[in-house]
Amino acid sequence: MQLGIPVEVSPVEISRESSLGGAIGLCAKAAGLEPKQIQDKLKFDKAQWSRWESGQEGVMWPKLITLMDHCGNDAPLLWMNYARGYDLASLRKRETELQRQVRLLTEENQALRRVMLGAAA
Repeated sequence: MQLGIPVEVSPVEISRESSLGGAIGLCAKAAGLEPKQIQDKLKFDKAQWSRWESGQEGVMWPKLITLMDHCGNDAPLLWMNYARGYDLASLRKRETELQRQVRLLTEENQALRRVMLGAAA
């Protein structure tokens, strides 16, 4: 499955939702997707989506991950953290291996530039 383009969802938007179902709807809305588009792409049926939004059916973790990946945001996960009393402003994602490699190479590049500029002076 292709990952969606990352979309920022603010803590204010998360705090406005009163349920996990609302956060699932926000997840789709923030991505600019209609529920029908998600249902078709991810093979969810309309009734299941409706039960998720209404809170009548629990959401399996693998399906929730698939939804968030497709939509490019973590609105349902952030809502669960918010509902449990976590400060969303202080949460941050861990650095991925690729991000770590890019950071290390950038730092090395900057150090080499400083050495080269110092040698040229």
